[in-house]
Amino acid sequence: MAGNLYIVSTPIGNLEDITLRAIRVLKEAGVIAAEDTRHTRKLLSRYDIHIPLTSYHDHNKYEKAEILIAKMKEGVDIALVSDAGTPGISDPGYYLIKRTIEEGIRIIPIPGTTAFTTALSISGLSTDRFSFIGFLPKKRTAREKTLKTLSTIEHTLILYESPYRALKTLNEIREIFGERKVSVARELTKIHEEMIRGTVSEVIDKLGARPKGEIVIVIEGKVNDA
Repeated sequence: MAGNLYIVSTPIGNLEDITLRAIRVLKEAGVIAAEDTRHTRKLLSRYDIHIPLTSYHDHNKYEKAEILIAKMKEGVDIALVSDAGTPGISDPGYYLIKRTIEEGIRIIPIPGTTAFTTALSISGLSTDRFSFIGFLPKKRTAREKTLKTLSTIEHTLILYESPYRALKTLNEIREIFGERKVSVARELTKIHEEMIRGTVSEVIDKLGARPKGEIVIVIEGKVNDA
């Protein structure tokens, strides 16, 4: 009988934000496939988990996916984790999940937090309908084209951004969207957690020249003037 692929959500910052089920699955897995084994070892050490680790990341996902699938066909249960949050959300986990489905192997989700739902829940912006965009394109022309398309959407938008490009992205949003309400979440669940809310200009002023930590930007949808 083939093993299973467990999609295990892990904390986005505070190591206490993990479910009892996730801890049990990690302790019972045959192998844990981690985006960064050094990062994951900190979590495993915290909960006294001693299961073999193997790397699965964007640079080896094609060849490593086949190795992991072969192990599952031999009956080994694989637990897939990302550096933070839910595997498959803006990370290479999607490819292994896709290949596992193609091979007819069972996939079992072990749900938990994700940064974008956490940021949305405390943004103060509408949660009735929203679109998760992930990271914007890095090339300027592609990014501007994407933002122009997004500027016409009437429901809440959620972006991921690095601290190095956050201010640049916010300035581009102001230029293309106008003075929308936005909420910027920084270092969610960590010691220096911060949520900045206001118009785009107000948030730019409050954020500072060099923000630190991973950032989630939540943007108000276009207001229909009709």
